[in-house]
Amino acid sequence: MATPKWAQKTITLTPHKRGCHLITSKIVKEIEQDLSGFKCGLAHFLLQHTSASLTLNENYDTDVRDDTETFLNKIVPEGRSAPWKHTLEGPDDMPAHIKSSMFGCSLTVPITDGRLNLGTWQGIWLCEHRDYPTPRKIVVTMNGI
Repeated sequence: MATPKWAQKTITLTPHKRGCHLITSKIVKEIEQDLSGFKCGLAHFLLQHTSASLTLNENYDTDVRDDTETFLNKIVPEGRSAPWKHTLEGPDDMPAHIKSSMFGCSLTVPITDGRLNLGTWQGIWLCEHRDYPTPRKIVVTMNGI
């Protein structure tokens, strides 16, 4: 009988410019040693920020990332004419909070035979919603057998 196990690691990503960025390979590189020890399980990813987000989406065509950024900018107004009260951290901050809430800050992905069990065209995106990017931290928690 297999014994359940846990592993956890915090990954710090270098700053990314505003937009949606495919980060799957960076994440896997950081967790591959622990990941390889799981036959079956779950990997949970928590982005520890409120002005960026994580999502699963297209991993091949970069136009999808560009179009997603365009969409977000059309539906969430920015600038001085935007109706937001929260402006202490800059005019891009409140829109970034809303965009972060739309996509969320966490993901759960199955682990199968030591690998993230993503679909053929799926990848993990970091969506940076601020004009002035900062390093972002993701806590990865893995459990399984």
